[in-house]
Amino acid sequence: MNGEPRPVREADQRGHARRAGVRLAFQVYDNPGRPTVLLMPTWSIVPSKFWKAQVPYLARHFQVVTFDGRGSGESDRPTGGESYVDAEYAADAIAVMDATNTDRAVLVALSRGDAWSVLAAAHHPERVTGIVAIGPASGSLIGVQEQERQAWESAEGKYTRQYWLNGGYDDFVDWFFARMFAEPHSTKQIEDAVRWAHEIDPATLVDTTAGRLSSPSIEDDCRKVRCPVLVIHGTGDRIRPHAIGERLAELTGGSLVLVDGAGHGVHARDPVRISLLVKEFVDRVHPVTRRTRTSRTRPPRALYLSSPIGLGHARRDLAIASELRRLHPRLQVDWLAQHPVTEVLGPAGERVHPASAWLAGESSHVEEDAGEHDLHVFEAFRRLDSVLVNNFMVFNDVLDAERYDLVIGDEAWEVDYFLHENPELKRFSFAWLTDFVGWLPMPDGGAREQRLTADYNLDMIEQRARHRRVRDRSVFVGNPDDVISLPFGEGLPAIREWTEQNFDFSGYVTGFDPPDDRERAALRTRIGLRRDEKLCVVTVGGSGVGESLLRRVLDAVPAAVERVPALRFLVVTGPRIDPDSLPGRPGVEIRGYVPDLPRLLAACDLAVVQGGLTTCMELTAAGRPFLFVPLRHHFEQNFHVRHRLERYGAGRCTTYDQVADRDVLAAAIAGEIGREVGYREVEADGAARAAALLAELL
Repeated sequence: MNGEPRPVREADQRGHARRAGVRLAFQVYDNPGRPTVLLMPTWSIVPSKFWKAQVPYLARHFQVVTFDGRGSGESDRPTGGESYVDAEYAADAIAVMDATNTDRAVLVALSRGDAWSVLAAAHHPERVTGIVAIGPASGSLIGVQEQERQAWESAEGKYTRQYWLNGGYDDFVDWFFARMFAEPHSTKQIEDAVRWAHEIDPATLVDTTAGRLSSPSIEDDCRKVRCPVLVIHGTGDRIRPHAIGERLAELTGGSLVLVDGAGHGVHARDPVRISLLVKEFVDRVHPVTRRTRTSRTRPPRALYLSSPIGLGHARRDLAIASELRRLHPRLQVDWLAQHPVTEVLGPAGERVHPASAWLAGESSHVEEDAGEHDLHVFEAFRRLDSVLVNNFMVFNDVLDAERYDLVIGDEAWEVDYFLHENPELKRFSFAWLTDFVGWLPMPDGGAREQRLTADYNLDMIEQRARHRRVRDRSVFVGNPDDVISLPFGEGLPAIREWTEQNFDFSGYVTGFDPPDDRERAALRTRIGLRRDEKLCVVTVGGSGVGESLLRRVLDAVPAAVERVPALRFLVVTGPRIDPDSLPGRPGVEIRGYVPDLPRLLAACDLAVVQGGLTTCMELTAAGRPFLFVPLRHHFEQNFHVRHRLERYGAGRCTTYDQVADRDVLAAAIAGEIGREVGYREVEADGAARAAALLAELL
């Protein structure tokens, strides 16, 4: 979990351009026949990965080239300030264009990249068709460069040669990026930048700064630029004042967008707005013809977004969609969905929108963060930041191209978050569904995790207070007492009280009707069970995180069968774990994805499962005994799910460490199998209640 996450979009080509003895690492994202966007490097304190939120979206629409500037990333680090003057970077950009067979490109630059883009456009006008300058940093445009040079050469302050070279670099990095991302709730952007800054040594950063401060003013070059220019600058920029952006726009005859309150890292802090501004600019420079069709007689349409983390959401969403169609028989439902949700939607005959192919796989990214029955789900979610940006941009493209009357997001976190950040993009009714509210810290996370989870919760609370109109309906899949009563964080409201004030409640949605005794007996016969046999179903849901639990149960099978001789096991791996990867055992059947898993669970004498809410509630509704083993560091399973199951009096919780001993696990299986239960009844009308709340929006 400490390394760099896998990028959302892998480069189609990687290579190096060579100029003046310096190797420059580039990446190309192919989109043949489309205009090229060259994402320029910036100050060497960060590599080209700082464009991670823009690359996937822009690469769907344009050919995209990025490169690590000299002194950063995978490019060479020459010594001496003369190696890092503005003219060298501008020449590097042209060299990369040559190496990637790019005849012309729109240059998109952040901060220091403004000067390099201007120089390239001024001296190679045939190669540059446009410039987007975000947070331009050329202090020479407002006459402060000499003042900055003197301050940097002094012995006072953190932005000085002396401080960086004499042990203050780490402190400078923390200080600098806190100023760069001065907006509230910027913890992830700061952490990324600090991590990248430690990929470069202080001496190289000294050279890059010396090169900048010794470069001549670009004012005359700005006047030579003939291509269109867009300048974007935050009014809250604490690194470079927006007066620089205003002057750059004036000198180049460009247009200016001031982003109210935004800081210097606006591309990362407000990635949706910046990506859309870049695309709009490139489309103006390289116009395309678009055709649209409208119909006055079309049926009502809904776009359904179902969380891909597990399969439970898909089953309950299908049940809700069925009830919604009963209330609106002409309703057309499309699904923007990814694996493993599509494993449920396909056999059900649902239409998966073709744009779903552009979604980045959330499940695979989460699985990469998992350890042995260990998933720090809060940290895993934070590391999905570029995945969530990509998937929102796919969603926004769909809504740009087609009209939907209602969007239903079942824990579609990216859509809810970025619509609140960009409320002007809402042009439809929007309903939000969830079965838990509130990020919670794990006990061993210490003060840092308490601070971060509270910050995420506060961000959500503030979003809802600012833009209540974004959600036309907020539906909690459950009842008020299912909501945990802990606070969102120190000094913040109680989760249950806030949820009651901000949500409607549908009751739980199981997505299936539990069988009665006669139906259960028929199911057991169909499975091939004899009257004297006991069936233990072991399943870990739709993700690939649970393989280690399956292996522990398989290790305990001989000891369990010794205690319960007529015991049979059915192990269900789900769609993301290969059944053949598990060892065989006598008396054990191993299956992959099972579409009718709730029916199998209802037929069992005992289930051993993870702590996922859907599977546990299906077992509760069916009145079956079960052992549930929450993933370590999975706050939802350890707090929210466990609270709800305790309210229903359902299941027996055990830890992964406790089931490490195969004899202990075998004894637990033997003790629980066939046990009479007295769970609280799970309502059967949750899907109908949820659909009634949504139907009012059509």
